[in-house]
Amino acid sequence: MASIDGTWDCVSSTPMGEQKSVMTLKCEGEAVSGTSTTDLETIEITDGHFDGRTFSWKMKITEPFRMSMKGEVVVDGDGFAGAVSAMMMSSDMKGTRRSA
Repeated sequence: MASIDGTWDCVSSTPMGEQKSVMTLKCEGEAVSGTSTTDLETIEITDGHFDGRTFSWKMKITEPFRMSMKGEVVVDGDGFAGAVSAMMMSSDMKGTRRSA
């Protein structure tokens, strides 16, 4: 079974260009908690869920403007790929876990 725990360097391909973030995640059972940090803010992850393969979550950003986002990625070892969506738009997202 894959793990989601750790610090992940993430890149989302958005209409505004590539957006980088760092996710710090901790899984207890299937519940995932953590944060996503960008150059503008640190956001709490809510409704995090990991079933051993797929990680899904929600978050509310305030910068550069307020919006709710949700994401779903498939974890493969020390990488993941999937998408984040907001305001009826979806962007590809990839992540790589940092070495401990």
